[in-house]
Amino acid sequence: MSITIDRRRFLAGTTAGSLMVLSLGACKPNDQKATLDSKENNAQPQPHYAMVFDQNKCIGCGLCKTACNETNQLPKGVSRLVLERQTTHVPGTACPVCGKLEGCDCERVYVRVSCQQCQDAPCVRVCPTGAAHRDPKTGIVTMDADKCVGCKYCIAACPYNVRFINSETKVADNCDFCLNTKLAKGEEPACVQVCRHGALYFGDINDPSTIISRLLRVKDTVRIRPHLGTEPSLRYIPVTKEGV
Repeated sequence: MSITIDRRRFLAGTTAGSLMVLSLGACKPNDQKATLDSKENNAQPQPHYAMVFDQNKCIGCGLCKTACNETNQLPKGVSRLVLERQTTHVPGTACPVCGKLEGCDCERVYVRVSCQQCQDAPCVRVCPTGAAHRDPKTGIVTMDADKCVGCKYCIAACPYNVRFINSETKVADNCDFCLNTKLAKGEEPACVQVCRHGALYFGDINDPSTIISRLLRVKDTVRIRPHLGTEPSLRYIPVTKEGV
């Protein structure tokens, strides 16, 4: 269990069951709008890097978390991502697998808890020094360690409760898709590279030729707390159950 992310607050109202209810048509934004607008202006569109987490494929092995910690050299006890274990079993009903009414572990599922990489990021808006900012080249929300004063305004402003202070650097931290490590080398984020079950997809959704763009055109996905208007770039493919 990570001491850096309040997962219960993050997932309030976003259980696996609620994800399934919201799945149909819940996230069909016009992701190609920027691309179309740029073509009209004969300009190269700025990339919009996003990630998709497929809840149907994740087995909770934790390799993604380990790879993230090692790649970004995080101190012990903190993490940029965690996997929240949940269940799709409805209390009081018999499990279709084992028949138990309670204490059933057959329908366990996992949810990735990490920075949502909001397009309208509250952390960026409230930062008094500009330390929390959007990288001008990639558009990814990240931190400038030289500007951070540790005021924790960004942590308080984040509606997903996924930011923390790195105890070694004394700087606020968040998942930035391995911007300064893997992406700087032209590689995918560490978590995506090590996932053995194809539960993570990453890429530029402003480029219609990328795998993630093609995936979003055919898959219904959801975003956490979309009503807040933060426009998260982390999408979820929720668990689907037969007969639902």
